[in-house]
Amino acid sequence: MQHQALLESYLRQLRLPTFAQNYQTYAQDAARTDLSYERFLLALCEAEVAAREAHRIERAVAAAKIPVLKDLTSYDFAAVENISKQKVLELAAGGYIAKAETIILIGNPGLGKTHIASGLALAACRQGKHVRFYSVANLINDLQAAQKDLRLSRFTSHFTKLDLLVLDELGFVPFAGEGAKLLFQLCSDLHERVSIILTTNLRFADWNSIFGDERMTAALLDRLTFKSHILEFVGESYRFRSRMRQEEAKDSA
Repeated sequence: MQHQALLESYLRQLRLPTFAQNYQTYAQDAARTDLSYERFLLALCEAEVAAREAHRIERAVAAAKIPVLKDLTSYDFAAVENISKQKVLELAAGGYIAKAETIILIGNPGLGKTHIASGLALAACRQGKHVRFYSVANLINDLQAAQKDLRLSRFTSHFTKLDLLVLDELGFVPFAGEGAKLLFQLCSDLHERVSIILTTNLRFADWNSIFGDERMTAALLDRLTFKSHILEFVGESYRFRSRMRQEEAKDSA
């Protein structure tokens, strides 16, 4: 018992919690299967590394603040025209992040743009990237609050430390004036430094209706579309199709 207590104390000091939790079970298995000391130690090390990786991913996902966790494996690529599964999976490998490239997901509501954005963000978290997910409306609110409290520079400095910023739902809420300027300035600061994923239901020609300034809109589009991947979603809303199937089921009942 004294040796056990001492061993567990050392494992805690060395910050090896998975060792401490599993060494007795692994030792019993090793004795039963006549496992070598090296293989026994290797098995414990593998368990510790796997646990640390799982915790790292958990922390990264929590820090990203993805509102609804959706994996790319659950996306129905067959239901949406123009979206290549191969292309999306290539993007999920993360090469665009290393090049600070932009991904723009554009199309009508209900086609899974946010699902794809969430899946790409989750993939980046698993790769050890620093990610933050924001709705555009909430980001502008936070930018304006930071400006009002005279802490805008400190607030925006956090974004330059990211690998990936997801901006969801550009166009759902209008924001001309100061909000548009703040968003433009942030995107300009991150240009060629931090990757951005942007989802929008607006065609590029309609962006001026949100920003309210043609020159600023043109400049923002120039930055966002430079070294970008543009995925256009075409088709009928998932939710609309689901409602139609429900109605058809009621009629046939």
